Formats: sequence, C-alpha cells, structure tokens
Amino acid sequence: MVSRLAALTGWPIAAVLGAACAMLSAAALAQTSAPPPLPGVGSAIQAREVRGQLSPRRFTTLAAEIPAKVLRIDPQEGAAFKAGQTLVAFDCAMQQSQLDKAKAAVTITRITLESNQELIKHAAIGTVELQVSEAEALKAQAEAAAAQTVVSKCKVQAPFDGRVAEQKVREEQFVQAGQTLLEIIDDSVLELEFIAPSSWLGPLRSKGAVRVRVDETGKTYGAQVSRLGARVDPVSQSIKVTAVIEGRPAELMAGMSGRIMLATTAADRRDAPNAR
Repeated sequence: MVSRLAALTGWPIAAVLGAACAMLSAAALAQTSAPPPLPGVGSAIQAREVRGQLSPRRFTTLAAEIPAKVLRIDPQEGAAFKAGQTLVAFDCAMQQSQLDKAKAAVTITRITLESNQELIKHAAIGTVELQVSEAEALKAQAEAAAAQTVVSKCKVQAPFDGRVAEQKVREEQFVQAGQTLLEIIDDSVLELEFIAPSSWLGPLRSKGAVRVRVDETGKTYGAQVSRLGARVDPVSQSIKVTAVIEGRPAELMAGMSGRIMLATTAADRRDAPNAR
C-alpha cells in the first residue's frame, strides 16, 4: 500500500510514511481532546451556567414606632421565633400613665354628659351646654384611643414564623421612632434568584427545572422555576428569574450562592430565532 502511494505521488517511501503518521496523530489528538458528554444528557443538549443566590421566602426589617428605651429583646440573633411572639419590649411607663389619664378623662366626660342629659329634661340647662358635653365626651374617647394606640407600640411582635438575621440595638438602649431594631427572615422555603439570558425564556416559561451547585457545600440541588421578571433588560438581554429549592436541605442557608445550570435541547435552539 505504501509502495503504491509512493508510485502514484512520486514521493519517497519515507515521506509517505511520515505523512501517514502525522494524519494518524492528528486524528488521535482530536478524539482525546473532545469534551465528554454531560452525564444523563444527550449530545443534542447544551449546558449553560450563570450565578445565583439563595434568599429567604420572606424577610423584613422591624423598626421602632415610638421613641422609648429597649427593655427586652428575645430571641437573640440567629434564634427562631413564632408568628405573634414578642421580639422587642420597650419601657412604656410614661405612655401607660398617659393612657390611664385619658381613660379617667373619658369617665369624667361620660358622667358630665349623663348629668346634662337629665338636666335638659327639666330645662335646667340649655341645648348648647348639652352639645358641648357631648363633644367633650367624644374628644376624651378619641384621646384615649390615641393613647391606647401608642401603648400598643410598646411591644414589637413577629409578623411570621422565622429567625432573627441581625440585631441592630441592645437592651437598655434608647431608640427613636423609625430606628431599625431587627432584621428577620422566614427561611422555611429557600428561593434561588438569578439573572438569566433572555434566550432562556423558552424553557423557563414551561416551568423548567434548573440545578444549582452551591459553593459553600459543593453539592448540586434541584430547583423549580416559580416566576419570571416583568420585562427583559434590553441592554444586557437578561431577565430576573426566581426558582424554589426542592425540599429544604438542612445545610443550606440564605445568602449562599452557586452556579446555575440549565439544559436546552437542539429543538429549543432552532425555535429561538423564530421567537424574535
């Protein structure tokens, strides 16, 4: 075979052998450098990756609604609590005294009004005096209601089951109205938030599953797409995506991050130009 090639080409036998060896080496190199197929994914599937972050289902910042001294904070940072549990209690001795004073004024104006209602029957007072006593009674009731509202702000209660993420103040500290007290989260369900390229819209709209390899644990977890952003950013051609982690792995915490992996088929890629 080598002799026939040498005769046909006019090359020396050594040159033919060298060319054949070079071709065989190139073919072997191409086979070894080809990337292995993704496990469990066909050759028509291409994996894409972006970064994502775990976030709690609900979170909020609790602030003081009245100026007062912090009497007690419980539970402490990182601890769990139940909905309706008192998280922060203020020293409200002054506010309670003002409420007691307002309630006493309600009693006085009520007695005065009842007396005037009897006197008017005997024409002992005029209509104006009766109307004034009625207005005074309503005014006292309004002031008592306002004082009661202030006293109700002396305890900060949990709006949902969750955990204390960060404590901003300490006991015996005086705080002003609007000052941040606690940051709380509900991490019973963890959501995965990430910015995806707009080319992912096809599989994402069909509620496709994504996977995330979390950096802190080194493990891969499944997540189900729950909602998409309201619009695509025309500059970056991306969209915000929220997915829900399947189950509730105990090792996961809000704030962890990792690589998002989404597999798209060749059919999805063929349909993508038609969607534009």
